[in-house]
Amino acid sequence: MNLTNKTILVTGGTGSFGKKFIKKILEWDIKKVIVFSRDELKQYEMAQEFTDKRLRFFIGDVRDKDRLYRAFDGVDIVIHAAAMKHVGACEYNPFEAVKTNIHGAQNIIEAAIDHNVEKVIALSTDKAASPINLYGATKLASDKLFVAANAYVGSKITRFAVVRYGNVVGSRGSVVPFFKKMKKTGVLPITDERMTRFWITLDQGVQFVIDSLERMQGGEIFVPKIPSMKVVDLATAIAPECEFKIIGIRPGEKLHETLITEDDSRHTVEFDNYFVIQPEFPWWGIENESSGRKLPDNFKYTSDNNDQWLSIEELRNLIDEKESIKL
Repeated sequence: MNLTNKTILVTGGTGSFGKKFIKKILEWDIKKVIVFSRDELKQYEMAQEFTDKRLRFFIGDVRDKDRLYRAFDGVDIVIHAAAMKHVGACEYNPFEAVKTNIHGAQNIIEAAIDHNVEKVIALSTDKAASPINLYGATKLASDKLFVAANAYVGSKITRFAVVRYGNVVGSRGSVVPFFKKMKKTGVLPITDERMTRFWITLDQGVQFVIDSLERMQGGEIFVPKIPSMKVVDLATAIAPECEFKIIGIRPGEKLHETLITEDDSRHTVEFDNYFVIQPEFPWWGIENESSGRKLPDNFKYTSDNNDQWLSIEELRNLIDEKESIKL
C-alpha cells in the first residue's frame, strides 16, 4: 500500500492495535497520523512514548458526529478501531454498546463520505459471525453498515471494507494477562475444557489490515487464515503447575467461535492466506471479479474445525515473545 504523503486517522488509536499500527506506518513517508480517542490520559501517555512530529492527538468520541466532521478534514485513510468490546460490559450496558458500535459506525461512514476520504477499514471480530452476545450483534450491525455504505457513496471516491479476525495475543483485556494474574493463586478458572478460540498476534493483525488496504475495492470483509488453540492448552502454556477449575460458560459466551458462517460461505472466495466475504451487490462480480477459489458447499470456518492448531509449546513461545512489549 502506497501511503506516501497520506494523512491517516485511527479511531481508538491509543488501544493495543492502534499503537502498533501507528508505530508501523510511521516508518513510511506519510504526511500525518491523527489519533482519535476519548481518553486524554492515554493520549498523554502515548505522546510521551511517540515523539514523531507527524503525530496529532484529537480528543473525541465516535458518538459525536460534529467532532468527527472536524477531525476528518483533510484525511485520506481511516482505520476504525474504536469500539466497546468487552462482552460483559456490553451485556450490562446494552444501549451504550449500540451508541458506540452502531451509531458510531454510521457517524464514521457519513463523515468519511462527506469529506472525500479515500479508504476506510473497520475492524471487526469473530463474535460478529452468528452472534449470541450484544457485542457480537453490534459488530455484525456495524459490518453491515460499512459494507452497505459502498452502495450509496454516489459519485464520491470513498470506499469501505471490513477486517474480521479472532483473539489477539496479549492485547488489553485478553485472557493472557488474566491467566498470568490468577497464576499466583495456584488455580486457573476454565469456563469449559472443550473451548477453542482463533488466535492472531498483534503484528499479524496490523499487517493484515495494511494488506487489506491495498487489496480492497469496496464492500469486502477480509478474513485471515489463522490458527486455533484450546483454552486448556493456553492455560497449560502459561501455568502448567496450576490446578484448573471448571466454572462453566459465562453469559454471552460461545464454546467455539466463527469467522465465516455457512451462509456467508456461498459468496466467499479463498486465497492462500485469507478469505474474502464478497458483498451481494448487483454490480459486484463484473468490475470486481476475483481470482479467488469458490468454497465447497456447507463450508464454515470455525475455531473447532480449523486445519491449523497451536501446540502448547507454540503458545508458550508466542506469549514469551510479547513479554517485553508494552501494549
